[in-house]
Amino acid sequence: MRRRMASGVVATVGLAVASFLSAAPASAQVSGCEQIQKLLVERQTIVARLQASQKAKKKMTPQEACSTFGRLANNGESAIKFATANQDWCQIPPSFIDGMKTDNQKVLTFRGQACNAVKQQAVMQRRAQQQAQGANPFGGADSITSGTGGGLRVPQGAL
Repeated sequence: MRRRMASGVVATVGLAVASFLSAAPASAQVSGCEQIQKLLVERQTIVARLQASQKAKKKMTPQEACSTFGRLANNGESAIKFATANQDWCQIPPSFIDGMKTDNQKVLTFRGQACNAVKQQAVMQRRAQQQAQGANPFGGADSITSGTGGGLRVPQGAL
């Protein structure tokens, strides 16, 4: 599943970046437009990390994937915000902004899946710990038990 997620993001980011780079010569001449290029370089770095984890023998953990897709989503939101606000000044084509919005929606979906996997993993670990301790959530090595194996009864009434 992670392989499909990363390759899907790589493909859509590639299209978005390619459409912007076709307009890059005009935007490179305009002062104040460097921020979008910085955001795109950061985005390429994040995507490269996703690609590297795809090819590596040790895959990303759900926590790492959640964090990485979170950074990618935040980067996309910043890029969309900047591109929208500076579209005319930086001569950013509307197709670039539309592509970034579409790409970021996919990234948000992938981030949600990765972060849900983290939550499910935490629930499964909690259940495993409870089962290891027994059905009693307060049981375990330091629970009070009588010689017969049962718990001690707490006396009722005033002490």
